[in-house]
Amino acid sequence: MTAAKIIAPLRKLNRRNVFMFLALLGPGIITANVDNDAGGITTYSLAGAQFGLSLLWMMLPTTVALVVVQEMCARMGAVTGKGLSDLIRESFGVKITFYVMIALLLTNLGNTVSEFAGIAASMELFGISKYVSVPLGAVVVWLLIVKGSYRIVEKVFLVACLVYIAYPVAAFMSGPDWGDVLKASVVPDFKVTPDSVTMMIGVVGTTIAPWMQFYQQASVVEKGITKENYAFSRLDVIVGCFMAIIVAFFIVVACAATIFKAGVTVNTAADAAMALTPLVGGYATGLFAVGLFNASLFAACVLPLSTSYYICEGLGWELGVDKDFREAPQFFWLFTIIIAVSAGVILLPGAPLIAIMYISQVVNGAVLPFVLIFMLKLINDKRLMGDYVNGPVFNTVAWATVVIVMGLTLVMTLEMVFPGLIARIMGN
Repeated sequence: MTAAKIIAPLRKLNRRNVFMFLALLGPGIITANVDNDAGGITTYSLAGAQFGLSLLWMMLPTTVALVVVQEMCARMGAVTGKGLSDLIRESFGVKITFYVMIALLLTNLGNTVSEFAGIAASMELFGISKYVSVPLGAVVVWLLIVKGSYRIVEKVFLVACLVYIAYPVAAFMSGPDWGDVLKASVVPDFKVTPDSVTMMIGVVGTTIAPWMQFYQQASVVEKGITKENYAFSRLDVIVGCFMAIIVAFFIVVACAATIFKAGVTVNTAADAAMALTPLVGGYATGLFAVGLFNASLFAACVLPLSTSYYICEGLGWELGVDKDFREAPQFFWLFTIIIAVSAGVILLPGAPLIAIMYISQVVNGAVLPFVLIFMLKLINDKRLMGDYVNGPVFNTVAWATVVIVMGLTLVMTLEMVFPGLIARIMGN
């Protein structure tokens, strides 16, 4: 498949093409932006607060990797009309699919718990108890997905994407030296230490997660996008990836220009928001807190939804937001159970949140390389993809991305299992 073939319909900027793009807008932008969840915002906040602008250059190669991976998922969905779980089951068998589904279920359950933790932390900054914010958040999430149609849910998600503008605004309020920001964006300038290497791995790991590939492809299929209008969907993917990275970019800049410069120690995104009050003012803190709440609530919708999508696909059950409990009972019951369990864990006194998030990230790191390899094998199968298989350039970029992500994921996982491993390897 050539790039020219894919982008041909986009060469003319006319009213029809603009309306077509707006009609197909959604899956790419939503999937990429949900990745800026509570865990993502925390990672980017800590990158800026602990290392200043020194890791900002990572945003460019990370963008390329994210676009490559998500584009392949969207293309497979448009060409085959099937979700990723469906294709894995049909091509690799039920047994492999079952193990992948179990691993992803455990990962997303832990990640969803962290989203409700983000809801609790952000609302506590406004003086609202978690015993109020978490149950209300869970009810809102449940009603939106269970009672809403795909069109309504997608519109709500797209509006939620707009709230991420809070972070660029907070970055401008922090008053960074934009000359230094521009230089740091393209010129690597950092000391190689165990902490910096671990943070680099964390930045990549939080940007590309297994659930994204499954949700992206399932959304393309449910929206009814086909290979005839795929060029517009592809543009949606690219725009979404750039939006997500731009938000991450400004989170790093905001924390680098304030918290890092002041030498303040923070451990979470909520800590970062609190630290901005004496440094920039209450408005910046409010913007950060609103952004964290929006991201957490947004992801608390999408992560359980993506889990329901890929498990029901993998096991051949009925699925879809446009259906109801009678038509797709397994789909909606699975979504409901994940929401109830995740919210309930946050309300338990002394719940081991750190351990839960830790385990989910280990499983996440172990599963991601396998998902990427499955994807590359599927997208290069001419029986499935026809003329839309990867070309030489796409394969080179994709396999390079896979190798890099696999390497970083392996190091991240080993560091989680054997803390201090990076320091010992580097002789520190």
